[in-house]
Amino acid sequence: MSSSFYFIDADTPWTELGGGIRRKIIGHTPDLMSVLVQFDKGAVGEPHLHEEHEQIAVVLAGSFDADIGGEKRVLRTGDAYIVPKKVLHGVVALEQGSVLLDQFSPRRDDFL
Repeated sequence: MSSSFYFIDADTPWTELGGGIRRKIIGHTPDLMSVLVQFDKGAVGEPHLHEEHEQIAVVLAGSFDADIGGEKRVLRTGDAYIVPKKVLHGVVALEQGSVLLDQFSPRRDDFL
């Protein structure tokens, strides 16, 4: 029996995005979305911005070169970044199996 109240990792397959990146949607409401994003070493989250979405991303595993609004940092497990609307941002995975927990407000309907 499935429930919309729970995310069971083992029951949820990765969606391949190409370029060594894959994601799993953990859950969402109209106002909030949480997504796991896994990267192969060297995979690039191309620089982009969101017109209507705010984002917080937490590094759950591995490490990333991050560029948020022109400010560059190396982020490791436990580190995070915050991206307001209309701020250019991107990452490059420094290790195999690096994982971000992306959180968006409002939800990314283009992911559904």
